[in-house]
Amino acid sequence: MTTGLRPLQARDPGEAHRAATQLELFFDLVIVVAIASVTETLHHGISEGHGPEMLVNFIAMFVAIWWVWMNFTWFASAFDNGDALFILLVMVVMSGAAVFAGGVSSITESMNFSFALLGWIIMRAGMVALWLRAAWSNPGYRRTALRYAAGVAFAQALWTIFYFLVPPSHVAFYAVFAGIFVVELLVPVLAERARVTPWHRHHMIERYGLLNIIVLGEI
Repeated sequence: MTTGLRPLQARDPGEAHRAATQLELFFDLVIVVAIASVTETLHHGISEGHGPEMLVNFIAMFVAIWWVWMNFTWFASAFDNGDALFILLVMVVMSGAAVFAGGVSSITESMNFSFALLGWIIMRAGMVALWLRAAWSNPGYRRTALRYAAGVAFAQALWTIFYFLVPPSHVAFYAVFAGIFVVELLVPVLAERARVTPWHRHHMIERYGLLNIIVLGEI
């Protein structure tokens, strides 16, 4: 892992012996802690006879955490340079995941999404900063990186508006939630049209495998 500051330049997708870094493994552990918190709410709901209702919330919260892992992992496969600023921004994303995990109980007990939203904002702020840095350091990928940064910021703005305007009791709550998540899914589709990011195939296979192992170990 390199210290100091360096341009966040694109990695070689054909790099030999590319492996997960210690920072990536630490990130996985933080994400798994958040997943464990969400899973515990489902167990609690089932034990109290509220399984079907809790299942919907579980899926929504799990998807939110999984999406953050996806965003970071694909980014890191393409642009991780391991310098001090990269580590700092990843720590910002991880701190957001911790805040999100801390707000899970509030969601299940009173449908209060305040802490979860705060954690989500922190996570997305870190990712926007990473994409802006990639845009600055990579003229060839600048359009792609800026599309990602703008897309993530726009989606986060929608989530924030959603929080303030659509209460959990509203009949359209889950429909709007699903609609905004579709916007999330469209961000990489539209961004990659400018130029496909140089992610590393074997590195990504390893990353998915390691996350599955850690999650299964938590279960």
